[in-house]
Amino acid sequence: MKVRRAKDFIIKLISTLVTLLIAVPLLWIIFDVVIKGASALSLEFITSLPAPFGETGGGIGNAIIGTLIINTMACIIGLPLGIATGIYLSEYSNGSRISALLRTAIDTLSGIPSIILGLFAFSIIVIRVGHYTALAAAFALSIIMIPVVSKATEEGMKTVSIDIREGAIALGLPKWIITTKIVLGIAKSSVITSSLLAFARISGETAPLLFTSLFSYYWPRGINEPMASLQVLIYNYAMSGFESWVVKAWGASLLLLLLVLSINILVRRFSTKVV
Repeated sequence: MKVRRAKDFIIKLISTLVTLLIAVPLLWIIFDVVIKGASALSLEFITSLPAPFGETGGGIGNAIIGTLIINTMACIIGLPLGIATGIYLSEYSNGSRISALLRTAIDTLSGIPSIILGLFAFSIIVIRVGHYTALAAAFALSIIMIPVVSKATEEGMKTVSIDIREGAIALGLPKWIITTKIVLGIAKSSVITSSLLAFARISGETAPLLFTSLFSYYWPRGINEPMASLQVLIYNYAMSGFESWVVKAWGASLLLLLLVLSINILVRRFSTKVV
């Protein structure tokens, strides 16, 4: 018994230390960003346009709105494609060659660096229209979302019991109703969770935006124009070397961090309620 208790204590100690090792970097990052970025936050900072260099004040209001617009467009493009792909692989593939090819494509797509996706969007959209555009940025970010959502949708639908499907078939329901109304309805928690996580991921992507929407110091004028975003603003201000801009970069980083943390907390709460 003493040996067993000693082993149990050692395992618990190792588990606790590993947990702390994982938590410390996250807490360190959050603490550092909060300390350096909190001083920049104000109503003017959130609602105003960037001030010209040399002038005091100004804000990042256009970047906040631009980020929300680009991410929303990416969701409009990427979520339906990701969900439809997951539904097909779960319910209609039947081990065909097309499904094997599709799974390989999704696995490969999830491993492609985002900067390459940005170059791809640049080559097929930006070059053709002749200028940077927020639509190209949304297209690049939507490609990042597709593998995340499709895999979660497929796995969520596969967890639905076969008995439920057989019961629906016994009632004479057609396949498309069973799939969309019953199976997808039961697996909706996986779809919503993966959608939120995909949104959080694209909120931190900078490389695709540098090749597509670039940046603008004005309020968004349209989806076919260059558009400001928090990611590119942070990059530009942090690399400028000017102290006032660096402080604003920390403030924008804090807002972006709060957005991602809020989404992750929402995902955990939603998953807990569903369970």
